[in-house]
Amino acid sequence: MNNKLNRYARHIKLDNIGASGQEKLLNSKVLVVGAGGLGSPILMYLASCGVGIIGIVDFDVVDETNLQRQIIHSEDFLDMAKVKSAQHTINNLNSNVVVNTYRTRLNESNIAQLFQEYDLIVDGCDNFTTRYLVNKYAVKLNKILVGGALNQFDGQVFTITKDSPCYSCIFPHQPSADSSESCERIGILGTTAGVVGLMQAMEVIKIILGIGENLIGKIQIIDTLNNTHKIFKTNKDKNCKVCS
Repeated sequence: MNNKLNRYARHIKLDNIGASGQEKLLNSKVLVVGAGGLGSPILMYLASCGVGIIGIVDFDVVDETNLQRQIIHSEDFLDMAKVKSAQHTINNLNSNVVVNTYRTRLNESNIAQLFQEYDLIVDGCDNFTTRYLVNKYAVKLNKILVGGALNQFDGQVFTITKDSPCYSCIFPHQPSADSSESCERIGILGTTAGVVGLMQAMEVIKIILGIGENLIGKIQIIDTLNNTHKIFKTNKDKNCKVCS
């Protein structure tokens, strides 16, 4: 820890963190699903804050259309696997962080093994199929899940535990692939992804440190166009197929 005192000096000066809180961050293991619009700020801030081990799951490669919002990537890494591009950026940002990369699509056969290796899961994926799968296994394996979602100028942030309402309680009907609205189809403001991803990173850090108010049993709606932030309480569905 002594050789890290200077890097994390501003954290250590905070009464709510201090040296013991920074040790918690350094000893934590966080898995981020997706290295895109949400994953980019999540990964960069978790790394800069000193989360000791970060796992990244993503199957895609860096495309020019990503660069408008996926700030962990750059023109130098076009056509490179996103997990490797993200790893390179994190290594340059904080060489003390251990980065594990998984260039794969999550499915029923690999997700449990991946999740078991981490303390906390962060969902930065861009499709409903993966989001519902991540929710299912986070609940099943008793992992804290910090989720996020985007839609043009607004987004959502929520935290799920084994005992809280899960994503399927809040949104019981999974949209079909044909009906879901992707960034490619409807567009997304790049900075919206930044705001929502930063709120997810903040939630992760607060949970690791055990400070402040969190979003367990709540969902935060962020409207960046109209500058409104609203938090709603969520209710557990006693008939939920995932967590009941």
